[in-house]
Amino acid sequence: MKKLLFLFLALTFFCSTDSFSQVKRLTNNKPFMLKGEVIDGETNIPIAKVNVEILGGQYTTTNGQGRFAISAKIGDELVIKSDDFVTVYHTIKENDFITLRVEKAKSEPAPIVSKSSKGKEQAGFNVYLDSAKFFLKKDAQKSIEYVTKALEPMRGKTISNKENSLAFETLGDINLFWTLPDLAIDNYKQSIQNNANTDVSIKLAKAFAQNKNYQESISVFQKLLKENLSAYQKVEVYEGLGDTYKAIGDGVKSVFNYQKALDVAKENKITPKITNLNSKIGEAYAQSGALNEAEEYFDNSLKLAKKENKQRAVSEKNKVADFYNQNREYDKEIQLREETLEELNSMGKAATVEDEALTPQRQNYKIANAFVAQEKYKQAIPYLERSIAEADKKEDLIVQKDAVRKLSEIYRDIGEFDKATESYQRYVEVVDELYVKKEQEISQAARLSKEITQKQNRIASLENDRKLNESRYKLAFENQELIERNSQIQKWVIISLAVIVLLLFFAAYTQYKNVKQQKFANNVLALKSLRSQMNPHFIFNALNSVNSFIAVNDERTANKYLTDFSLLMRSVLENSEEDFIPLEKEIELLQLYVKLEHFRFKDKFDYKITVDENIKLNEFVIPPMLLQPYVENAVWHGLRYKEEKGLLEINFQQIDSETIKISITDDGIGRSKSKEFKTENQKKQKSKGMGNTQKRIAILNQMYKDKVDVKVENIFENNEGTRVELILKKD
Repeated sequence: MKKLLFLFLALTFFCSTDSFSQVKRLTNNKPFMLKGEVIDGETNIPIAKVNVEILGGQYTTTNGQGRFAISAKIGDELVIKSDDFVTVYHTIKENDFITLRVEKAKSEPAPIVSKSSKGKEQAGFNVYLDSAKFFLKKDAQKSIEYVTKALEPMRGKTISNKENSLAFETLGDINLFWTLPDLAIDNYKQSIQNNANTDVSIKLAKAFAQNKNYQESISVFQKLLKENLSAYQKVEVYEGLGDTYKAIGDGVKSVFNYQKALDVAKENKITPKITNLNSKIGEAYAQSGALNEAEEYFDNSLKLAKKENKQRAVSEKNKVADFYNQNREYDKEIQLREETLEELNSMGKAATVEDEALTPQRQNYKIANAFVAQEKYKQAIPYLERSIAEADKKEDLIVQKDAVRKLSEIYRDIGEFDKATESYQRYVEVVDELYVKKEQEISQAARLSKEITQKQNRIASLENDRKLNESRYKLAFENQELIERNSQIQKWVIISLAVIVLLLFFAAYTQYKNVKQQKFANNVLALKSLRSQMNPHFIFNALNSVNSFIAVNDERTANKYLTDFSLLMRSVLENSEEDFIPLEKEIELLQLYVKLEHFRFKDKFDYKITVDENIKLNEFVIPPMLLQPYVENAVWHGLRYKEEKGLLEINFQQIDSETIKISITDDGIGRSKSKEFKTENQKKQKSKGMGNTQKRIAILNQMYKDKVDVKVENIFENNEGTRVELILKKD
């Protein structure tokens, strides 16, 4: 008994001493307003909107000049945090103005990933990612391991930007759930860099808030409000802003944004959000001291939660009970917690509430506290005992520790020292057990943190490898593109040169053709001109013959001659516009002409015209009046001056199917003697007929490649007699 009494007195002294030392420390370390500034370590430029907080206490931000003021005490740890620079921790040692220099954070470049993914590789990626999501809330290591496998390069596997974004979003979800918001922030950023996504941006803003980067969180949320959001996304953004402003103690802005979210949720009938937002508005009002408004919204949230499901209802009742506790309305608190206990018991094993406060041991403990606050100690004891029993069964050492200590204090206060001592001994045992467990948890947490960091490094290594491979691929692709581009340019240059050459050839050919056509047209015109000169010459000679008949008063002969002459003239005029006429027509004209000349010079010569029967006269053509000048020349310059009667022979002989030979032969005085008989007047005049004929033959041969070949020679050795041979080709 003495031993127990001594233990109780020691406990009382320990508690009293501990309380006295705390009071003394609080008296000597009064809060004061700490002032300071945050500047860039390199440029010395003040930095605005930096998160400034006392670890576990007050929060504020720097103004436009980078300055801040915050309530603090000696020994507090000041935390300066921003997404743009490395977090600074500063222990407050005195009440002086402080200047904190910060260094810019090194930003990692966005990883370069491959372009496409199909088939089995796509299926494998989805399977790994689904497995990672399955273990997200159960086993962080397994979950991250599956994300790593999803990102690991495999033969024939490529990862698209969208898939890479999904992987890093999942990694961010894992880190955020396991309270590693700094890692989650990096993950969400990489996800957005690979594929911009509004939902991931919302998660990034929430991660900023959880990491106490409140200004960055507010900035991201406000940017999102300028985008085209769905109704649910609008609710989430306004709700996130409300949460962030509530975290920094700005009740007015918190309620304002919660109310905006509630309006959108009501308009679009998003029921679960309506319940949550009523609850959050109640909490914000309670934090600001507006208890009546808080109670109104809590009443709404309770009614709405009851319409959803038991799990949601017990969660809301717990929140409202906490509000009643703060408001010292203990009877209402106890009633709600009793209802919560009943519903938790009715849910049994089906209860999957993750909130630690929503457990039977915690609810019993809080009911006991409410009775203790009213000094109803005996009513509190059964709830504490149930809390201890439940906690022991569920191995909840924290609640068990608190409940055993509270029970020891109650027994002490009501004078039951034996039970107080017994409870305190149990408390000491639980504390020791809890200490060991906490050490293990700390060790496990350190190991988990180390393993997660290693896995994060592994993922970073994979991204670096992917970046290197992608850079190589990109370089090879660009090189191939350059080669193809050069090849294309060369091809176009060659094609362009070929087109230019073809155009030049075409231009030259066109020019050549035009020149040839022009030359041909000129030759045709020359032929027409020569033919036009032949007709007057022939007519003039024929009229001279008529004139000679009239001179000798031989009218009858003149009339007959004129009749035959008119027939000849009609044929000549009909053919005057033709370049070529059938050989048969030319023979007819020639026969008619020779007949007229023989009619005039009967006593001077006889004539003979022979046509080879094998010649197909209709297949050969000849320029009109081509043979007449040679016949005329034979009569007028060879046979006319001969003393005895001469002979004129015209022979058409076939050499082959394509060629015939035309011979005009006379046994006249010859070309040499003929010149001697010319008068002075005849010598002065140039022979139009023979000259024009030679020109016509030259032009014809130029146009039609030697169609007519002419040879003139003497027959006899004394230079008498003349033979004219013409070779005429079919084409």
